Amino acid sequence: MQTIGLLQMDATVGDLQGNSVRLSNLAQRAHENGAAVGVSTELAICGYPPRDLLLERDFLQLCMDHALALPSPLPLLVGTPIPPADPRSLPSNGVVRCGPDMLDWMDETGRIVAEKQLLPTYDVFDEARYFEPTNRSGLARSFGGMTLGVTVCEDAWQSAGMTPSAYEQDPIQNIAEWVRQGVEIQATVNLSASPYHSEKFSTRLQVARHAAAVLNHPFLLANQVGGNDDLLFDGRSMVVWPDGTAIVAPSWCEGVLMVDLAKPEECRWLPAGQSDSLNIGEGHLVRLGPEDDQLPKEHMIEEITHAVVTGLSDYCRKSNIQSIVLGLSGGIDSAVAACVAVEALGPELVTGLAMPSRHSSQHSIEDARHTAQALGMNFHLHEIDGMHEATEITLDTVLSDGHPVAGENLQARLRALLVMGYANAQSSMAITTGNKSEIAQGYCTLYGDMAGGYAPLGDVYKMEVYAMGEWFNQRAQAQGKTPPVSQSTMTKPPSAELAPDQFDEDTLPPYAVLDDILRSHIEEGLNAEDLVKVGHSKDLVLDVLNRLERNEHKRWQMPPAPRVTSRAFGQGWRRPLASKHNWRTK
Repeated sequence: MQTIGLLQMDATVGDLQGNSVRLSNLAQRAHENGAAVGVSTELAICGYPPRDLLLERDFLQLCMDHALALPSPLPLLVGTPIPPADPRSLPSNGVVRCGPDMLDWMDETGRIVAEKQLLPTYDVFDEARYFEPTNRSGLARSFGGMTLGVTVCEDAWQSAGMTPSAYEQDPIQNIAEWVRQGVEIQATVNLSASPYHSEKFSTRLQVARHAAAVLNHPFLLANQVGGNDDLLFDGRSMVVWPDGTAIVAPSWCEGVLMVDLAKPEECRWLPAGQSDSLNIGEGHLVRLGPEDDQLPKEHMIEEITHAVVTGLSDYCRKSNIQSIVLGLSGGIDSAVAACVAVEALGPELVTGLAMPSRHSSQHSIEDARHTAQALGMNFHLHEIDGMHEATEITLDTVLSDGHPVAGENLQARLRALLVMGYANAQSSMAITTGNKSEIAQGYCTLYGDMAGGYAPLGDVYKMEVYAMGEWFNQRAQAQGKTPPVSQSTMTKPPSAELAPDQFDEDTLPPYAVLDDILRSHIEEGLNAEDLVKVGHSKDLVLDVLNRLERNEHKRWQMPPAPRVTSRAFGQGWRRPLASKHNWRTK
């Protein structure tokens, strides 16, 4: 029997006991359904990314102890940090074997099957800070009656040419050389924690197909699922055969991908069953022919929505946050943020506050109330005029002699005071509602609408927020419910309503244009001249890019946001805080 169970697990960083229980439960599920062996995800014992926890020697040993003691009814490969022999050295990112096939001679060192060879230091990765690379490829012999090649995440990417720079070694080619020398390897497995963004799957599929073709045997990738801080992991564990045929597990849910190496048609998906993960995926395997390079396309906005909801849900669950408070302005951002919060936690655990000032329109109050009622969430209305006027009187001389925006920002900061008051009183977390387009341009107020513990829409462009609102409305209609985002909210000109007759386009270009400039620059690397060449006006490009540079100080202080684009503000965006860089073009 050559059936391998890929354990697609939602790990919580640092929860060694909890992760061990989840792994054991998934291993038991795989065993009961006929798996000969099981394979976990990368660093499954401690969760990915553990960051500076890896600098604690006690933590490293605890990880190893939990991995070696993991109860499993079948032979299991488990990802864990490996403590260094010399305490002055860094650990390795390793794989150990556990379960009933342990041989008498196997001590702690003998149970180490593989250690990660290639350590990425680009994008959101900084693994050279934490790990020591090794120069040997992994091989699990006599493992459930099989011999498996063993790699860890990045180890598979070099051979496919998918890394920004070349490493000195190639783990896939090393295993291929063993095959050429006559070692009988039934399959190669990859323990992965490959972060999500909206274009990541197709790249990951190319990596797996290249590896299977080079090795001339099946290549199996077990990928982490769920959210940890700002990083999301979509799961989609997979097996690829040398001819390019692929079978892909569902996204955004825990479970086991059962892979029959001899009979691809017998592959199955086993949901985790009882689980505290959100598990919003539908639970269907996808089978791809050699020429299929994409999943059957679910609407991209649906995928992004699932990603954002998973991020918020897991952030709350893993931080023991029970409820959420947010401001409801009647605008598109707060309406969609409310939809996401209710989807993630449930309506009874979400409170929305409408906080109109004298500049707020009546339809904004009605739109906020509509969203709250349609979602069934808690709703409170608090006029801020009295607070606003009192603060203006107190700061009268300062405001009259100062920048006019200071007076406008008072309203945002007074609203933050109320939101944080509710959050503190209810032991809740305040969330911010700003989107990537506005954050990029500094169209947000420090200690005002930026106040909160998490920014669910912080990596979602403005036009995508509108599309998410339409998706929530269409789903509600299909279910016979009231669409939560009112038609007024969907169609009225965007406005912060901090001054009379104020509209976003008074100071920003139309959002469709702004989004195109920002996406092209941030994610595709187009500079000012490139953007002018593709049709944008020179003055507009310079204004947008210079505004982007000037507002880095705000982004340093923004709460974490779930990453859904290929380059999000945060770990993958490391601009100087104090800088005099100015964009120029010919």
